[in-house]
Amino acid sequence: MTEPVVLVDTSVRDGTTVIGLTGELDGRSGPGVQRRLMELLPEDGRVLLDMSGVTYLSSAGLRVLLLLHRAADGRVALTGVPPEIETVMAATGLLDLFRVAGSSVTDSSVADR
Repeated sequence: MTEPVVLVDTSVRDGTTVIGLTGELDGRSGPGVQRRLMELLPEDGRVLLDMSGVTYLSSAGLRVLLLLHRAADGRVALTGVPPEIETVMAATGLLDLFRVAGSSVTDSSVADR
C-alpha cells in the first residue's frame, strides 16, 4: 500500500502561494491532491510547489502537475524536486513547462513570469 500524498506547509510568501507535498503522487492519491491544489490556487495563480517530500511520481501524478500548470496559466514553479522525479519529468518534457528553483522555498519570486 502506498503512502498517500499530503499537502503540508501551505503559506503565502511575497504574494506567492507556497504548497508543500509529501508522499507518493500516483493514481490513488492523484484525484484528491488535484482537487485540493485547485482549491488552494490563488486568483493570480502564482504558486511555488515544494516537492522535496515527494517520494514517487506516476503518470497520474504528472497529470496532476500538468493540470495545475494549466489552471495557473503557467505561473507555477517547482522547488526541491528529487533527482529521480526530475529525471522522469525531463524525459516526458513536463519539466520544460515549469520554472525550477533550488532546494529552498525562500525565493518565491521564481513563480513570477
